[in-house]
Amino acid sequence: MTEIINQNRNPVQISIIIPTLNEADNLKEAVSSIQSSTNVEIIIVDGGSEDETLSIAKFLDVKVIISPPGRANQMNAGAEVASGEILLFLHADTRLPTNFEQMIRTTLAKPGIVAGAFALRIDAPNWGLRLVEWGVKWRSHLWQMPYGDQAIFLTKEVFQTVGNFPEMPIMEDFELMRKLKSLGKIYLLPTPVITSPRRWLNKGILQTTILNQIIVIAYFLGVSPNRIRNWYRQKKV
Repeated sequence: MTEIINQNRNPVQISIIIPTLNEADNLKEAVSSIQSSTNVEIIIVDGGSEDETLSIAKFLDVKVIISPPGRANQMNAGAEVASGEILLFLHADTRLPTNFEQMIRTTLAKPGIVAGAFALRIDAPNWGLRLVEWGVKWRSHLWQMPYGDQAIFLTKEVFQTVGNFPEMPIMEDFELMRKLKSLGKIYLLPTPVITSPRRWLNKGILQTTILNQIIVIAYFLGVSPNRIRNWYRQKKV
């Protein structure tokens, strides 16, 4: 059951939903970078953090809720209590660009656009990561398949029409994009969000890139999301 702890009651147009699990090192910076925006609601959805994430969240003057763990579960819980007509799903280790609100509203006002996302910049000076960014750019443009770390946004009405994020342990953003493409175009903004390099640096840039491709192929071939999640987390199956 979802539990609301804090909430800001001001009327808003954009609800920014941030799922968290042990994000104490990143959360304050992510929230601080967007709190000066107008007509924006920030919703932190914690899935059972064991560090100081929840304590930090409670002091940030944002809406804070507790939900069952799992990114899809958490994002759906945030969307359910969101006040905004537009939803933006933001990873806790990612920062939005200046004037993101106007970019989002302008994008969603275009005919035929049902959702959008930002380009990706990985916050480390490594040429290998520049190649990753290039690959993300072309995947997003050619196949209209931005992923969750690109800050996906859409109206609440469209989100409800496609049935929210499928409650899967992994690939929930991929599946949402497939559903959205049946309704209209997904637009990629050229301005990037800035995300942490931690997952590429922890596992290795090449290894992470190859693993990501294997995961997509496995999903298409019908491998269960639970097994794929175990591969991604490098657990024994």
